[in-house]
Amino acid sequence: MSTNLVTALTVMLEKAAREAGMTVLSADAGTDFNGHPTAIFKLALSPDAPPDRTLQLELSDAFDFQKPELLPEMTSHLREEAKRLRNPQPNTYVTLAGLPIRFSGFGWPFHRSTSGADTYIVHGTVHLEDGTNSPLHAKVSASMTVTFAEIVPAPEQPYAETFIYNAIRKTFDQGQLELIKSGNRQPVPVTTRYYSRWQKKFFFTDTDDQSRMEFLKLKAYWLSGVLGKGQPIWIADPRDAQYLNTTAEELQRMATDLSKQGWLALKDDYAAATPKLTALNEEYNAKLQAALDITKPTFNEEMRHGHTNM
Repeated sequence: MSTNLVTALTVMLEKAAREAGMTVLSADAGTDFNGHPTAIFKLALSPDAPPDRTLQLELSDAFDFQKPELLPEMTSHLREEAKRLRNPQPNTYVTLAGLPIRFSGFGWPFHRSTSGADTYIVHGTVHLEDGTNSPLHAKVSASMTVTFAEIVPAPEQPYAETFIYNAIRKTFDQGQLELIKSGNRQPVPVTTRYYSRWQKKFFFTDTDDQSRMEFLKLKAYWLSGVLGKGQPIWIADPRDAQYLNTTAEELQRMATDLSKQGWLALKDDYAAATPKLTALNEEYNAKLQAALDITKPTFNEEMRHGHTNM
């Protein structure tokens, strides 16, 4: 491992990564939005992993995740990331509406809004990832209310990335984000409407078996068939389960059914698109275009020109 950063956090992260089956490739000093020190880690499944199969994890330099209330979620996060790193494009997901999107450049941890609003903010970029090197993207500003922040164990990447990504997917599904060639940041409000305090769980989208199976076909088509050139993907990702308001076990069960129907080539919890599935290219490209079109009529022009509270 190359490093210019040797701290207690570095030692803790190296130990947690090993337990998750990952290697820390580098540890560097960074700064957050407000100039406070951070630690930026690059992790992978092996020391010789290519750049597109690495994970960046940025944490506040003084962060201590060894506390009993924080360690389990950090452990779970790293184990899940180890499985995602086996995907052809680990940072790419699909939306229910049919958009394949890649997340990049998120500036963790959260920072307080500079506009006077009582919110915590994280900035990032979402790219259309349809295999054509499309220039379409959305710069986003995800804002978490102070009330919502009380739910989150820590305002750090491992504890918030999943619900932030899912809130962005939900906002795309609602036609409230637009993928464009250039533009200002677009808002993604993350409020308590996405969380049940009684059930202690997140809610983003009501789905049934049919819509979840269609989602898995979409996911396999884009992430395995188109972007992965037939390589297998982790089919029962808990991040998708949260987005769909189901469980990873249910997604695995549905993947088994889809395999029996000839849509997926399933081995354990990884699945590849079959020729039967990739033959739906016209249908899924039409779905993608419809998902792109739905954002345009409803998009608030004032947001396009930066008149937002971010």
